[in-house]
Amino acid sequence: MTPLVLTVNDRAVDAAIEPRTNLADFVRDKLDLTGTHLGCEHGVCGACTLLLDGVPARSCITFAVTCGGARVTTIEGLDHDEVAIELRAAFTREHALQCGYCTPGMLISARDLVLRLPDADEQRIRIGLSGNLCRCTGYVGIVRAVRSVISARRARGIAPVSGRAGLGPAGAGHQIGVCTASARLTRVQDVEAADTGAPIVIPDFTPAMVLDQHFDIAHPPERVLEIFGDIVAVAACLPGAALTGDPKPEHVTGAIRVKIGPIAAAFQGAARIERDPASRSGRIIGIGNDARSRSSTQGEIRYRLLPLDGGAATRVELAIGYSLKGLLAQVGRPALVRDLAARLIAEFASNLDRRLSGGAMDAVAAPAKDLNGLSLLFGLVCGQLKQWLRHRGGRGDTA
Repeated sequence: MTPLVLTVNDRAVDAAIEPRTNLADFVRDKLDLTGTHLGCEHGVCGACTLLLDGVPARSCITFAVTCGGARVTTIEGLDHDEVAIELRAAFTREHALQCGYCTPGMLISARDLVLRLPDADEQRIRIGLSGNLCRCTGYVGIVRAVRSVISARRARGIAPVSGRAGLGPAGAGHQIGVCTASARLTRVQDVEAADTGAPIVIPDFTPAMVLDQHFDIAHPPERVLEIFGDIVAVAACLPGAALTGDPKPEHVTGAIRVKIGPIAAAFQGAARIERDPASRSGRIIGIGNDARSRSSTQGEIRYRLLPLDGGAATRVELAIGYSLKGLLAQVGRPALVRDLAARLIAEFASNLDRRLSGGAMDAVAAPAKDLNGLSLLFGLVCGQLKQWLRHRGGRGDTA
């Protein structure tokens, strides 16, 4: 369980939750604020919209643990809000609701438009509400209601308020308690301090997700352990990885580039290296952040080398743990991450085998290409399709 301290509807909340809990489930199940509705649970329909630090946010794809220190406002917290009161009256007057399931999220998004838009521009209102889906009304009454409130407020001389000054996901940068250390340590300037000779501190942590993987390689454990002690060689075998400073025995600074469709990230970070040659095991624990998406991560890789075939080959057992915060956490579905990690490790094992074999040293020594999640995902889909076809073929044979 992870401690969480935040403010919900102007009330301080201190709770212990599982890291996987999303904000929608937290406010509904833990706080009994059921005005926040769950629809698609993929961040598409907008039924779960609430205010996170005053900004509309999808609570179904926001992990509650990333909201430490943030100010959360649900539809219940707007009972006495001036704009919400005007909107509720307008929705009633313009027949802007039927079943009402989308209405809480719709009102929160509409309130944001009333506050921000300079005038009652129908096109801008429709664009602003395009992330809130309604299957009943056809939107005509909803748009009319929002336009009427904006027009009335501007006629009374109430000026629009400015939008957000900063970039990044709503509520980002407010983690407190256990989150403060990780948020501070994953800033680029803290990581870069390692290159200036300043001491670098990389804390232990409890991963939100742990993946167990293994692969076999046709080389003796002593030879594999020797390579694992050469961080330059390991980085050369890892797709998308590059060192940014001179490696030291206890830590290293570097970067890893990831691209999944239109989403590109370049994590700058540092890692602490631990090795136990006697047990042929070790651990690499690291921190990093992507400045563009304001996403941060902590991760660790525990490895153990086991002899196979009388010591002629090696099984590499891996336990990969990670925690991801920020925008990229919203697309990092566990099943997708697990499958992509398996294919990444397969590519790493192939590069490692070539380096140990010594037959393609030049190719392996070249800068590693970016980790392209889209191509990995395409390979995954092809693999699943082949498996399905084999299954169907097997069924046909036995019919």
